[in-house]
Amino acid sequence: MWLGIALAISALLALPIPSQAQIIWDGDAIPSSLSGQPGDPIKGRTIVTSRQTGLCILCHAGPFPEERFQGNLAPDLKLSVANLSTAQLRARLVDPSKTNTNTIMPAYFRIDHLQRVAPPFAGKTVLSAQEIEDVIAYLLTIKTPKHFLNSSHAN
Repeated sequence: MWLGIALAISALLALPIPSQAQIIWDGDAIPSSLSGQPGDPIKGRTIVTSRQTGLCILCHAGPFPEERFQGNLAPDLKLSVANLSTAQLRARLVDPSKTNTNTIMPAYFRIDHLQRVAPPFAGKTVLSAQEIEDVIAYLLTIKTPKHFLNSSHAN
């Protein structure tokens, strides 16, 4: 049993993780999966609502009735993702400053040109490549076009 677990862990550690130089941008989007694997929306929701991992709800509110004290520094997540493609969502998570130089949103998959990084975290991304894909998979489940959201407020 332990051998099986050790082999599984070593296989995960052997997965290629793209560096910033290997990520191919297409305008404001990153078309290719960072991990090469599909995301898991259940894991993605856990990351988004975690106050230790993704930290998304510190700034964003979302469809999380069980979560108290959701953020109001950034748009509601449904509005944030409404008109973004999968590739655009990936780019916003990897490095939001590429599309908005004034953003306060952190780069979740960047390790260079950062400021005030504590030594234990230097050279490490906030989220792994697979966690980015998991978050994207979840965000796609709450995606509602803006025109629908705007028309629903008119009533």
